[in-house]
Amino acid sequence: MTVETANSDAPVLLDLPPLDAAHFARIEDKVAALLRTRCDVVAMQGEALLPLEAAIRSAVWPGSTALNIITGPYGETFGGWLRSCGAEVVTVSAPFTGAVSPQQVADALRKHPETAFVSLVHAEAATGNTNPVAEIGAVVREHGALLMLDAVASVGAEPLLTDEWGVDLCVIGGQKALAGPAGVSAVSVSSRAWERIAANERAPRRSYLSLLDWKERWINAGRTALPHAPAQLEMLALEQAMNRIEAEGLDAVIRRHRAAAAAVRAGVQALGGPVPYVVRDEDAAPAATTLRAPTDLDAREVVSAALAADGAVPVQAAAGALAKEMIRVNHYGRAADRAVVLASLAALADGLKALGREVDEDAAAGAAGLAWDEVVAMR
Repeated sequence: MTVETANSDAPVLLDLPPLDAAHFARIEDKVAALLRTRCDVVAMQGEALLPLEAAIRSAVWPGSTALNIITGPYGETFGGWLRSCGAEVVTVSAPFTGAVSPQQVADALRKHPETAFVSLVHAEAATGNTNPVAEIGAVVREHGALLMLDAVASVGAEPLLTDEWGVDLCVIGGQKALAGPAGVSAVSVSSRAWERIAANERAPRRSYLSLLDWKERWINAGRTALPHAPAQLEMLALEQAMNRIEAEGLDAVIRRHRAAAAAVRAGVQALGGPVPYVVRDEDAAPAATTLRAPTDLDAREVVSAALAADGAVPVQAAAGALAKEMIRVNHYGRAADRAVVLASLAALADGLKALGREVDEDAAAGAAGLAWDEVVAMR
């Protein structure tokens, strides 16, 4: 019988000193600073779907009315959770080629004055669009409903002013623009949200979905004793990701993501073939750009050909019903980089040429470079 020994050159990830409550609380404070909030922040030990579902099940009760805004697949997921809570769900949708307008939200709230909860995705990486949260938040706050925001794909890629925008429940994950781990997430909870949650008899208790348990056992107790063993590696990785953003400067990180989005959009339009799926530049998410494949080509074939040319680029086909027509170019986190963007465009060009299409790779690279420089030069 042989005993395998650890590689002495490998990073030391085991046998770390315990992550104590004080360190855990400091990481939550860094998240709060990133979200521009003075409200309570709870770091939850799972992917961001955990606090998203926890927020809905905590703040929504049977017989209540919720407004669900759909501009992509995550909005569709929220609708299912809301209905399973027994809520009457009012849906406001926009084509995945754009954003929902504040006027649409105002009109829906006027027609349904009993609405107590609004769910919104800031940016949908899957569809490449982003919504005007500041304006929508003002409408929702005037109405008096709670606003839950999925900011997983927007945090670090575009401004996120949680308190100023009137967001009551703001959920983030670390795996996109923060270039951090996927296994830990966080939610900020306003005092208004805590009041509604405490009054909800159906809010989860003694459950992994329970925000009230965190409130009572962690926040109200002064954050001195963790209610369970923390996900140590993920929490430390989240802290390092935020430290890296602080070192670069949040404004610089946001500018880098905006430059990547502008460069991809400009480059593709000069390339010939695919076109941006999101029509208006102002509706395009900085974390990912979606493209509409030429009508005579399957998007999955274009992606396969592009990856055959360069398997390292962050290009993928969409999922589900959009798989045949949508190409997705991810440029979040460390991929929000000029070289990565140019490599992605070059791979798309090579893939299209392999499928018999005529493209102008030089024009694409030139347009992308100019667009990148224009955004980076802005202050």
